[in-house]
Amino acid sequence: MKISSRSTRVALPLIVVAAALASCAGGSGGSGTPSNAEIDALTQKIVKESFHDKGIVTVQKAFADDETLRACNAADVSGKPLDAATARRIEALNMQTIKWPADGKYLGDWKSGEAIAQSGRGMTWTDKAGVANGGNCYNCHQIDKKEISFGTIGPSLYNYGKLRGVKDPNSPESREMVKYTWGKIWNSKAYSACSNMPRAGHKGILTEKQVADIVALLLDPASPVNQ
Repeated sequence: MKISSRSTRVALPLIVVAAALASCAGGSGGSGTPSNAEIDALTQKIVKESFHDKGIVTVQKAFADDETLRACNAADVSGKPLDAATARRIEALNMQTIKWPADGKYLGDWKSGEAIAQSGRGMTWTDKAGVANGGNCYNCHQIDKKEISFGTIGPSLYNYGKLRGVKDPNSPESREMVKYTWGKIWNSKAYSACSNMPRAGHKGILTEKQVADIVALLLDPASPVNQ
C-alpha cells in the first residue's frame, strides 16, 4: 500500500474508524463508545501489522502522531467537532510552529508557484529522495479559471487576491492578508484546528521558497489566479 506523510490526516482516521468499529462490539464497558486508549492501542496494532517501509517512505514518518492529530481523530470518531476551548488550544499550538520568512519577503515568483500548485508529486514511495515536492493544490481547489478538473474539498482560489482587495501585495494595507496567506499555507491548523489542508511548511512538504512562490500565485495581480 502506498503511504506518505502528507496523507496521514486522511489515512489515520480510516484506521481509527476501523478501531472504533472493533471496539464497539465489546469494549468500553458495553457503552458502545471506544475510549481513546482503546482506539490508540488498536490503531498502533493495525499500523504495525499492515504497513511497512518502502522507498523514501517510512511508517514512523508517515504515521507521525501529535496532539493535533489525536484531538482531531478523536473528534472524527465521535462525530462531534472539537469544543471551543480545545480548538483554540490546538490552534495556538500550531500558530507557534509557523516559520515566517527569514528575509521578510513573503512573495516569490508566481510562475514557479503555479508549477508547484499543479504538481502532485512528492513524498510517496515511488519518488526519489531530494526531489522537490509539489503542492497538490489543484486536488482540493480551483486555481485557474481555465481549469476543467479540480477538487472541491477546499474553496475555489480563483480571484483569491482580487476578492480580498489586494491590489499591491507589498503595500502596508495588504500586509495582514499577505501574512495570513503565508501562515495558512505553512500550517493551516493554526487557523482552523482540524482543517483538512496539510501543514505544508510545518511538515516539510514545501520549502520556505516554495511557500513564498504559492503566496505570489495567490496574491500577485499578474497571476492567472487574479485575472
